[in-house]
Amino acid sequence: MTDTNAYTPPQVWSWDRDNGGKYASINRPVAGATHDKALPVGRHPLQLYSLATPNGVKVTVMLEELLALGHSGAEYDAWLIRINEGEQFGSGFVEINPNSKIPALVDHSGAAAQRVFESGAILIYLAEKFGAFLPAGGSARAECLSWLFWQMGSAPFLGGGFGHFYAYAPSKMKYPIDRYAMEVKRQLDVLDRHLADKPYLAGSDYTIADMAVWPWYGALVKGLLYSAGEFLQVHTYTHVIRWTDQIAQRPAVQRGRMVNRVSGDPASQLHERHDASDFDTHTQDKLNPS
Repeated sequence: MTDTNAYTPPQVWSWDRDNGGKYASINRPVAGATHDKALPVGRHPLQLYSLATPNGVKVTVMLEELLALGHSGAEYDAWLIRINEGEQFGSGFVEINPNSKIPALVDHSGAAAQRVFESGAILIYLAEKFGAFLPAGGSARAECLSWLFWQMGSAPFLGGGFGHFYAYAPSKMKYPIDRYAMEVKRQLDVLDRHLADKPYLAGSDYTIADMAVWPWYGALVKGLLYSAGEFLQVHTYTHVIRWTDQIAQRPAVQRGRMVNRVSGDPASQLHERHDASDFDTHTQDKLNPS
């Protein structure tokens, strides 16, 4: 079938400020700050600036898991960055992440503050800092890092590819939706085959690889991402669903997915997190692990 939305690229591309759909007002072809705004700093050494997108959830889950293990140094302040309002382009945020993407972390525990940006880099940084959820060496470490970076390379096809054209583009176009749906289903098949004979991505142990993949592909197979469950027939990926449900039962995961959340059931939202006691107003039966 011929795509009726055919487009012939000009010889030189130019920015159409009104093109881009829902997020056109905050997307631009240049980097840097759009306004001056300092970032708040709380009382803990670890300061997280984020939003509960899948990439943001990775880090809050990791921090809550570290605290559950007894690593008191993982106490953190989580500040809300509303990306739909362009807060990631404030001067303070750009200083800690020149790429203007959440999440971004600043560690004030050393002689000089250390910024860390990109969710995968933050997971590795925290795993190495506290000696947890990342095997120390050998094949186990290689397997864990391989799946972590699989997620880094694969999720853009799910998010910026399929998610954009299926859920956010100003008009539906058959070619890009079909192209990215095919790739996302291939990725789900990769995961499903891999998880058929092992409990976690890196083998018998729960690691940062699971924390990275779960917020994206776990939400997808539960029908929570882009409302695309029926379209992609996600119920057929039974091993991914088993793995998803297993991780969702972890109390630290349930807490982590609440932090910096601004959508869904109000009982599941903790806009900012500055102390473990902040969860006290949300009883365990209100947490929704699905």
